[in-house]
Amino acid sequence: MARKATINQARALRRSTPATERYLWTTLRDRKLADLKFRRQFPLGPYVLDFVCLYYRLVVEADGPFHDPEHDAKRDAFLSAKGFRVLRFTNGEIHSADHRVANRILAVVGKLGPIGEI
Repeated sequence: MARKATINQARALRRSTPATERYLWTTLRDRKLADLKFRRQFPLGPYVLDFVCLYYRLVVEADGPFHDPEHDAKRDAFLSAKGFRVLRFTNGEIHSADHRVANRILAVVGKLGPIGEI
């Protein structure tokens, strides 16, 4: 039942995506960034990931003003245990320096070898 709730939450988030996430999605969608396949609002375990590239097990999070560092630490530990690397960007970073966000994503992918989709 928890899985269904997480899927429903992901669907709801896709319908009401915050402006910053929509802005970042324009960079990540349709393999625009170095032909990387990203998914948005992807349910994984009890969490919904903002953006994920399953091939490289890379999670990109757009951290708005209301993030709980304690919750984020638990979530990051869960994702790390599953073999994922998490990159977090503030809304300010995304809007004012989107090229730096893209370059950081590409730098991490360049360092990671392909792991394969799950």
